[in-house]
Amino acid sequence: MEKEAKKEAFRKYLESTGVLDALTKVLVALYEQNDKEKPSSAVEFVQQKLGGPTICEYEKLKAEISDLQIKYNELSVTHQKTCKELEELRCSKSEVRKETFDRDIPKDGSWGGI
Repeated sequence: MEKEAKKEAFRKYLESTGVLDALTKVLVALYEQNDKEKPSSAVEFVQQKLGGPTICEYEKLKAEISDLQIKYNELSVTHQKTCKELEELRCSKSEVRKETFDRDIPKDGSWGGI
């Protein structure tokens, strides 16, 4: 009985969100295609009618994602190296300031009449 209740709840969910209506319209459009115009791939027809990419478009998008992931990884490594270089420059600049400050302080503690 619980299984039937789950099925009914899911059916109501699909109906209330418009999924059943959208699928019905697409399947009716596919059914109404005459034999000469029926698409070679019913799945692609359904995907296209529902606004999704074709299989070819999907493969291109997957390749683009792969290319972009590689580029992202390369840029991330470059960014990390640049951040490390920046930190090293900040540290060396800080050391130069300290050395300059230490050098300018008179050894006897006097400030030359200040």
